[in-house]
Amino acid sequence: MKITIKIKNLALRTVIGLNEWEREKKQDLLINVEMVFETEKIEDTEDENRTLDYKAITKKIISGVEGSSFYLLEALADFVLKVVMENPRVIEAVVEVDKPHSLRFAESVSVVVADRRKP
Repeated sequence: MKITIKIKNLALRTVIGLNEWEREKKQDLLINVEMVFETEKIEDTEDENRTLDYKAITKKIISGVEGSSFYLLEALADFVLKVVMENPRVIEAVVEVDKPHSLRFAESVSVVVADRRKP
């Protein structure tokens, strides 16, 4: 059985952007993550050794993003995806990073990246 765990609207701040003025202070970001893992039966998820520790993954994302700087949203999204895929239980993942107010008439600009473990 496949199970999807979603982390929605993780609000973080980091230095992001190409322009000099963008690199002067941290900016707001919203990160959404979907992680898929497999288990034989739903009861297995009651055992912490057979489920996905999304809290530990989230802590790694937070420390990695807030402790770094990025020039492109694509690089930041790829970084988050790599953190998620480090967990051997994750068989596929989708990461979306939003940079609110990046464009004058848009709510945000986002980048979506995905990966799947080879069987």
